Amino acid sequence: MALKIHIVLKIVVACVIPTVVFSKRYLPNWESLDTRPIPSWYDKVKIGIYIHWGVFSVPSTYCGEWFWYEWKTGQCKECVEFMKNNFKPDFTYADFASQFTGEFFDPNQWADILKASGVGYTAFVAKHHEGFCNWPSKYSFNWNSMDVGPKRDLLGELSAAIRARTNIKFGVYHSLYEWFNPHYLEDVKNNYTTQNFIKKKVMPEMYELIKKYKPEYLFSDGDWMVDDFYWNATEFIAWLYNDSPVQDTVVTNDRWGKNIRCKHGGVFTCHDKYNPGYLVKSKWENAMAIDKRYYGFRRNAPLSDYLTIEELLALLAETVSCGGNILINIGITHDGLIVPIFEERLRQMGAWLDVNGEAIYSTKPWSNQNDTFTTGIWYTSKKQEFGLSVYAIIQNWPTGQTLTLGAPVTTSSTIVSLLGYPNKFSWSPASPVGGIVIEMPYIPVSMLPCQWAWVFKFQNLAN
Repeated sequence: MALKIHIVLKIVVACVIPTVVFSKRYLPNWESLDTRPIPSWYDKVKIGIYIHWGVFSVPSTYCGEWFWYEWKTGQCKECVEFMKNNFKPDFTYADFASQFTGEFFDPNQWADILKASGVGYTAFVAKHHEGFCNWPSKYSFNWNSMDVGPKRDLLGELSAAIRARTNIKFGVYHSLYEWFNPHYLEDVKNNYTTQNFIKKKVMPEMYELIKKYKPEYLFSDGDWMVDDFYWNATEFIAWLYNDSPVQDTVVTNDRWGKNIRCKHGGVFTCHDKYNPGYLVKSKWENAMAIDKRYYGFRRNAPLSDYLTIEELLALLAETVSCGGNILINIGITHDGLIVPIFEERLRQMGAWLDVNGEAIYSTKPWSNQNDTFTTGIWYTSKKQEFGLSVYAIIQNWPTGQTLTLGAPVTTSSTIVSLLGYPNKFSWSPASPVGGIVIEMPYIPVSMLPCQWAWVFKFQNLAN
């Protein structure tokens, strides 16, 4: 049965997930827009990949993707010293663009790595706060990847490769504001009573992005300086839901104004690395990074700044258990490489999901998110043909002869198994009112189904 379930799971994950077509038209106000259901594919796939790549990948040092801002404002002393010691006084940030070469960028290779990782969608940085567009936008003259640097449509090439070689949903990240755009600074000077930046840059650019590349995930950011009225957020989202080429499948988030986060919009991202640790009513996303400090690639990052695979899987389990999706970031080098530390983590996660994906994909939160007796254990659940299955994701293999869990309430027909392992486990009730004691037989390391984070499956529980 375990083998059959595993095969069926891989077929389901590998195929295109149908999405309900929404016939309702939405008005450009939050009361109406918030009634739109989040397309079902998003909750089913659970895991996304966040990809930061831009001119910031050239200095790729202190402050990561925030290098330009931190350097020019003097907030990062290391950035100031780095520029003083390595570049001429008249060197500008724009001069880095010619070194954003991307000569090793192979979109097919990227697509294959992402497929092996087990992720279900992407959020590729189309434009970060520096304003550089990774596509030939006609609204970003000489500050896009076709006019300067790689001289390629990076976004277009990657979207084509992902759609041709995988069933991953292609999506993008887009920053609303740009640190030093003159139109934006003019609006700031006018206390946001004018919208020159919005009318000349932001809105035309976003319509172009959606119409040309049809992303099914739109991660908006750079909204926190001002309320949603300035960004024309509701007008754009109403078009996105009603009339865009991805109106029935697109998912977006809540970063559409400093008054909107965690209140309105689509998926709640609230702030970077949002991870409440408990079940919340709204669908949410943990936008985190394998680099613990920054999202852009850093040449000088020590090994200790990267999540271990154990830490990554623990975050994955906690996030999904509490009803969230996890968006895992990698930073790309200026020449277009996914460096080995990121590729290793992604392939390790994919290998783990090959065994344990049943406990992640298409699951729902259970009545308990974590265990009431043993720490570090997170639960998920799934309705299957024989009833509800409950999964306990444990981070550490038990050192004794038993494992005691407080949350499951057993029945006489309860079945306990380990995903990827052929034999069933003996058990006994922990107490008359609940809990379970699982007998742990000796299993050679070579017989364990995976190297990290094991999953017990419970069938026929009372709860």
